[in-house]
Amino acid sequence: MKTTTHSSGQGAGLLAEFEGTVSGHRDGHGFVLRDDGEADIYLPPNEMRAVLHKDRVKARIVRHDRKNRPEGRVTEIIERSSNPIIGRLLQESGVWLVAPEDKRYGQDVLIPKGATGAAKPGQIVVVELTEPPALFGQPVGRVKEVLGEIDDPGMEIEIAVRKYGVPHEFSDAALALARTLPDAVRPTDKKHRIDLTDVPLVTIDGEDARDFDDAVYCEPAKVGRGKGWRLLVAIADVSHYVETGSAIDIDAYDRATSVYFPRRVIPMLPEKLSNGLCSLNPNVERLCMVCDMLVNAKGEVHAYQFYPAVMFSHARFTYTEVAAILANTRGPEAAQRKALVPHLLDLHDVYQALLKERGVRGAVDFETTETQIVCDEAGRIEKIVPRTRNVAHRLIEESMLAANVCSADYIAQSKHVGLFRVHEGPTPEKKDMLRNYLKAIGLGMSISDDPTPGEFQQIAVATKDRQDAQQIHSMLLRSMQQAIYTPMNSGHFGLAYEAYTHFTSPIRRYPDLLVHRVIKAILNKSKYELPLLPTPGEAEAKLSKRLASRVKDPDQKPKKASADQLAWMAAGLHCSANERRADEASRDVEAWLKCKYMREHLGEEFGGVVTAATSFGIFVTLDAMYVEGLVHITELGGEYFRFDEARQELRGERTGIRYAIGTRVRVQVSRVDLDGRKIDFRLVREGEELLTRAMKDKAGGRSSDLPDQERSPARKTDPRGDERSGRRTGKGAEQRSGARSGNAAGNSRTAKSPIQALKAAVKKSAASAGRKQSKKPRR
Repeated sequence: MKTTTHSSGQGAGLLAEFEGTVSGHRDGHGFVLRDDGEADIYLPPNEMRAVLHKDRVKARIVRHDRKNRPEGRVTEIIERSSNPIIGRLLQESGVWLVAPEDKRYGQDVLIPKGATGAAKPGQIVVVELTEPPALFGQPVGRVKEVLGEIDDPGMEIEIAVRKYGVPHEFSDAALALARTLPDAVRPTDKKHRIDLTDVPLVTIDGEDARDFDDAVYCEPAKVGRGKGWRLLVAIADVSHYVETGSAIDIDAYDRATSVYFPRRVIPMLPEKLSNGLCSLNPNVERLCMVCDMLVNAKGEVHAYQFYPAVMFSHARFTYTEVAAILANTRGPEAAQRKALVPHLLDLHDVYQALLKERGVRGAVDFETTETQIVCDEAGRIEKIVPRTRNVAHRLIEESMLAANVCSADYIAQSKHVGLFRVHEGPTPEKKDMLRNYLKAIGLGMSISDDPTPGEFQQIAVATKDRQDAQQIHSMLLRSMQQAIYTPMNSGHFGLAYEAYTHFTSPIRRYPDLLVHRVIKAILNKSKYELPLLPTPGEAEAKLSKRLASRVKDPDQKPKKASADQLAWMAAGLHCSANERRADEASRDVEAWLKCKYMREHLGEEFGGVVTAATSFGIFVTLDAMYVEGLVHITELGGEYFRFDEARQELRGERTGIRYAIGTRVRVQVSRVDLDGRKIDFRLVREGEELLTRAMKDKAGGRSSDLPDQERSPARKTDPRGDERSGRRTGKGAEQRSGARSGNAAGNSRTAKSPIQALKAAVKKSAASAGRKQSKKPRR
């Protein structure tokens, strides 16, 4: 990248020109995500008029704003984003507009009269831009596709797949090729394979699973001179049916992963493969790749081998069923599966050995609560429940980890290029943040300059019974980096493995499919060549920029990679970026469903716990709903609150009240923004509940009839600005809580408490009644 620097005396870096991608925000402000990995550059609203979210631009830093953010100016628009815009079609004073569903676009799109197609006002449409925005003109577009009404079942998914660019339709060529595939395993497919049809392999998955990647079997075996187990992990042999460079392979690479939404899955492979030919369904023959391991009593893999096989699943178990059998081998569940119970007990034995070795290894093991959204037939949320992990989940997890480690070792030992699943240790900045936090809470434990996973695990174990355990474990997790796919193996920090990869889910993850192909090539004493892959796109470029900042020694020159390694690096970046894309799309749909669910609970009160503290407020997760919302700093009371970054808490300067992760609070649902995927809460204090209920009773139980001062303020603009997206207003930011726009700071002194307000209302009502009585003529 060519950079020109002008000496202006305004400070280092000012007026330096750079390239990047625009990331817009809902309040009209934006940022440029720089390609060189430096700090993101703030764009004021006037600079955002001529650009849109995801445009590629050249910009330069011209000053630092009052929040000390580097402020930039766009000097050139390199490339306009080709992504379609999804939004709601509106008609205002005879003018057709589309309000983008993604608020980062910041501008409505004008639609000429003849460009609305068959769309009706209020419907969700996909818009293609015909004219970009300008300093004094809005963008212009035409309706390309009509998705339907906002309340149509599944609309949130239709929006998300287009909003995040998730491929959701297979090419005609891929579908045509899938139709030519057989419906069952043919005799010719069994050649050069080990026959495992007599081995009682079983699948263990969730109740709602439709595709089955893996099957397991275990039996006691002599390992060396001691006791141990033979553990078989059989994985669907997708690579037998999906040939490199075929139409199905191209579509699978484009998707890189299956995307899971409530009530719907967008698969990586056509259904004939994902739910049929490649799924290890019970009582049918299936082709598989097997990792055959010998595990000793210490839980160490003594030996392993890989080979292609044909198998026959003897049962389709659920996690709940296996957990019940292991808890009671004489129960009704065990009676129905009598012949397979001994093998399940062997699996449990090898799991306990593997778990013991995990502890010796020092792998990080935090207990987190995942939630599951339960929907009705119309797609509406019925309830949100915690997804509990039982012994069967852990049993399968440890078996899969063992197979993945053997796969990584096999590829590394063979010197073949392949994709590893790499998870590096915390960055220097994150290490400092964690050390400061542990010191601030007076824990007496910390991490070294070159920490091991065992240090994190020791802290987690030592604090598991503390009241602030959730807060401490959350900070431990936040200090870690995200895992990526790369051909450059540097180990997996969290799992404490020297080499790790993904081998166990080729139906739903493209990196696993590549690992299968590499292992087959090694078995055949050949080399797997990647096909000519598409050039990495914007998502990969952004991820590459972030990864570039991980270089530990800036003076160390990276080794020149071969063309083969560069191709594998591109594939790894593509798979990593699309994994994040799938996660973002899933989270977006879940947030939309939760917002729609919480609209039915406006005005209701719930208990909850603080799950994050920021300079602009606290995020609270409700106990009963498992839904997170924001209590803005203006709702915390009439005093100054300072954000303590070291302790990750907000502290009131006058009262000393603290809001940190784990603090229990009671809140009222005050506002739901469906388009912005945001839920606002307000704190409910002692005495305030009495007043709210009294006013509701007086108004006939309708919160809408409450007097203005008792309703949560309806904001015309979101005072959080861009902070809601995770950007802070600065370290140790001070904000005046309770300060409404235009209100003097001294108003808090004269503000009445809830009890005083209630007494005043009663007194006023009595006085009014007295005046009416005095005006009546005497009899």
